[in-house]
Amino acid sequence: MRILLLEDDADLADVVALGLRNESYAVDVVDTYAGAEELLRTTSYDVGCIDLTLPDGDGLDLIRRLAGDPDLNRPRRTLALTARDAVEDRVAGLDAGADDYLVKPFSFAELVARIRALGRRGDDHGSTLDVGELTLDLATHRAWRAGVELKLTAREYSLLRYFMHHPGELLSAEDLLEHVWDANADPFTASVRVILSRLRKKLGEPPLITTVTGAGYQLKEEQS
Repeated sequence: MRILLLEDDADLADVVALGLRNESYAVDVVDTYAGAEELLRTTSYDVGCIDLTLPDGDGLDLIRRLAGDPDLNRPRRTLALTARDAVEDRVAGLDAGADDYLVKPFSFAELVARIRALGRRGDDHGSTLDVGELTLDLATHRAWRAGVELKLTAREYSLLRYFMHHPGELLSAEDLLEHVWDANADPFTASVRVILSRLRKKLGEPPLITTVTGAGYQLKEEQS
């Protein structure tokens, strides 16, 4: 899952980004309205965490624009982050198009729980994700194949989670790089191939992720 974090408090942004990366999320951090616009023109996000008070604009205006501006890629879900705690402010944020609203100061654990909930919204599964023999616990970041726990690194877990959200779909290396890695990743490295090779090895036999030559990769929906 790739997250846009728009936050002008540098110290808070650093702490939140580090925590989210430790939770296996890819995070792009920006501190201005203009910077967020630039990223949203070129990058798709699963969740946008948007501070409402910015040095060069109002995050609420950005949330409104996301609903109808064809030049901006609207995140699948949007979480407003703000110190504005009045009821009318929360109502305004939700009416503007935010999917959730979190008042500062907030607990990091609550932020992560809300992001998990936003990621599940519209899906049929709850806190666990099942594809064939594979089970993923989205809260504890644990994974099993046929009841045997898999010892995965944060990046391997994040990659498997993305595959399991798209079972049977053909995913290109660019798709994986865009949703599992953040803007710091070098698109010309072999990161996807290396991490994918490690993940496949840990998943064991018979192979669950197949390569479609010249096109990408696919997680089997039916596993034996």
